[in-house]
Amino acid sequence: MLNLSQRLILGCVLLSAFTVGLAIAARHALSGAGLGRLSLAFAAVSLLTCAGTIFLVLRPIHMLSRDAKSIAQGNLEHRVEWNSRDDFGVIASELNRIAVRLRDLRDSEAGRKQMEFQLSDAVLQSIFEPIIVTDAKGHVLKVNQAAAEILGEAAADRMALTTTPGGEKILSAIRDAVSLQKPVAAEGDAALLPMRIGKQARSYRLRTMPMRDSEGRLLGTVTTLEDVTSLQDTDRFKTQFIAIASRKLRDPLLQLRRGLYALGQGFGGPLELLQAELVAAASNESEKLNDLMADLIEVAELDTGKRELHLDRLRPLPLLNEARDRFCEEASEKRIRVEVRAFADLSFVQADRRAVRSIFDNLMSNALRYTPPEGEILLAAEEIKSFVQFTVRDTGRGIEADRLGKLFDRFNAFSDSGTGLGLALVRRLVESLGGQIAVESRLGNGTTFRFTLPVAVVETVQHPVEVG
Repeated sequence: MLNLSQRLILGCVLLSAFTVGLAIAARHALSGAGLGRLSLAFAAVSLLTCAGTIFLVLRPIHMLSRDAKSIAQGNLEHRVEWNSRDDFGVIASELNRIAVRLRDLRDSEAGRKQMEFQLSDAVLQSIFEPIIVTDAKGHVLKVNQAAAEILGEAAADRMALTTTPGGEKILSAIRDAVSLQKPVAAEGDAALLPMRIGKQARSYRLRTMPMRDSEGRLLGTVTTLEDVTSLQDTDRFKTQFIAIASRKLRDPLLQLRRGLYALGQGFGGPLELLQAELVAAASNESEKLNDLMADLIEVAELDTGKRELHLDRLRPLPLLNEARDRFCEEASEKRIRVEVRAFADLSFVQADRRAVRSIFDNLMSNALRYTPPEGEILLAAEEIKSFVQFTVRDTGRGIEADRLGKLFDRFNAFSDSGTGLGLALVRRLVESLGGQIAVESRLGNGTTFRFTLPVAVVETVQHPVEVG
């Protein structure tokens, strides 16, 4: 395909050739010297006319093309200079109008983006809690004033976070959110980041959320540090109060239980039927109160760090068998089958025997309480990397979905007849041993608790070698 310039040149050349040919033919036909010279002059004029036509047409086209290219390359201040009102003038005018509209659109878009940036930055700075914004690779892009006060110089240097108190936990949460592309909200004592502003020591709970665009692509993360210093102080005060109150009530309760036991055994004389029933009911309630106080004291000791753990190397299968044997009689009375499933050669776990016993006792008590007759409870263990995962699964009524999130909180009311502290105690014991616990349940399909304990480190023993 020929462009416009090529077509014009070709047309002019053909026209000139036709004119020259016509002049030569006329010269031969007429054989007149004067007429021949006239024909040649006519041919020369035709050539000059074609050349002028090409110049007058192609030059404005070339100029307009250059102006349009300049505007297309982003030079929206460029204007096409054309004074005539012909078709080329109309094209020049429209090009100028397009440039003006594009410039206005660009300026308004840039202004809008600038305003949005300033607004988002103002919102970020106005948030009281420390905020850290990173890109999709975990590089720190922006921090608000609250975060800058905490992190100091590390706020502008990602590498400096590794030497900042709590900085490694922040980076770890950011890496997890980037790799998993889902929120990371650490819980428990491990989530508390000790920070210091001036002479004040504060504690923060870490939460990291991934950011995505409209198509779901990861843009970065937003990390929030929630100040829980006052909550932690209040919780510590409550824990100390409960621990003291429980210990103070223990001796009077012990005397009450002894008196009820003596009455029930007839040491104070024979009892009538109604009296015996009242004493038995009081004894049962006193046992529940004693269990509650024992759980309160144990949770308080864990929270305050007064509970000493004695770590031993324990085989998983014997732990499961012992848990089944402790509840064998109760399960038999309720016609519930308890099955143990684990290999005998599973690796040792590093744990406190008393703590593991409390974990299984609480989980088994809940499983037996909610499993109907002819039901089944499974106790299992399997090795996963550097942990052994224990499972307690029942075929009971299950747990409502809206209660699962608060299941491990204190006084969660999971058990109608229990203390409501059992599962909170279980979680604290598991975490204190270096493991994690999770629950899966659907209403009508039973409940499964899984918790992990770390595998015991293999101790290498060096035997002396005799030489000679």
